[in-house]
Amino acid sequence: MIRRPTLAVVAEAAGVSLKTASRVLNGEPNVAAATRERVQDAAASLGFRRNAVAADLARGGFSRLVGFITGDLANEFYSALASGIERELREHGLQLLTASSDEDPERESSLTGELLERRVGALIVTPAGADHSALRGEIAAGLTVVVVDRPAAGIDVDTVVIDNRGGTRAAVEHLLAHGHRRIAFVGDEPHLWTYQERSAEFLAVMAEAGVPDAGQWLRSGAHSAAAARDLVVELLDARDGRAPEPPTAVLAANNRATVGTLQALHDTPGGDAVAVVGFDDFELADLLGITVVAYDAVELGRRAAELAVARSADPDRAVELVVLPTRVVPRGSGERRPR
Repeated sequence: MIRRPTLAVVAEAAGVSLKTASRVLNGEPNVAAATRERVQDAAASLGFRRNAVAADLARGGFSRLVGFITGDLANEFYSALASGIERELREHGLQLLTASSDEDPERESSLTGELLERRVGALIVTPAGADHSALRGEIAAGLTVVVVDRPAAGIDVDTVVIDNRGGTRAAVEHLLAHGHRRIAFVGDEPHLWTYQERSAEFLAVMAEAGVPDAGQWLRSGAHSAAAARDLVVELLDARDGRAPEPPTAVLAANNRATVGTLQALHDTPGGDAVAVVGFDDFELADLLGITVVAYDAVELGRRAAELAVARSADPDRAVELVVLPTRVVPRGSGERRPR
């Protein structure tokens, strides 16, 4: 493996002391022009690259790196989230390092350790784990931590989420208003806070509407489109035996669940009669006529980054909880009435 030259190698090639080479390459004043040129030429010819993070920390400054641990970068929701974070950080001269936990708590913990070893100045996390109390020591030592999309247990930190319960309530009431009573809920992994919030509100609204046994149409595990498709196919043909009658409508509780639901309906005779509301907007949903619970995922990320910057500037400021609104966007699929 080819290794980059060290500062000592540059100093030797330029015929100067290590301290002088450091002053030149860190842009410090009071170095003779000829000496500065000699060091810069040596650095360029050797391919030396300054370690900005180490230099900032050595001078008593702070790291300009911000770590973001996301749930799954392959999901367009998390890509939009990262985009919002990166745009806001860029305005403050900060750089984003992104890693994906794949919704695995152990991997999230490992990635947290790796990012801290790289001396990130702040950490933004979409929590996959159930307990983040291990970060208390780092926070006490000055690390800025912000959580986004889901709250974190065990620590009191700035948090940015969407109105999950409000969005779910609006979606279920929308389907009820169009005559549906047998409404299925197809959600993500049951340990995730967003699933718990959305499924609990689904059951609450259905009970208020006089459908106390709505749990028979509730399914979890739709972390991928393929898993969602299988769950909806089972619901429609009652293969699993948990529901005596198939649903006339589906609330797909994340963007991948919506895609899987559409695939199942396409592959099932009569599936075109089933109403669909998807939680999360997604690419081409408008062209496909899919009714969704929408919100601004980029703004969600931007607000998280904004809080990270504010916390870094003022560690003693009051902890904030930001809840972004959701809204039902009717496009046709959620307005079908039961046959």
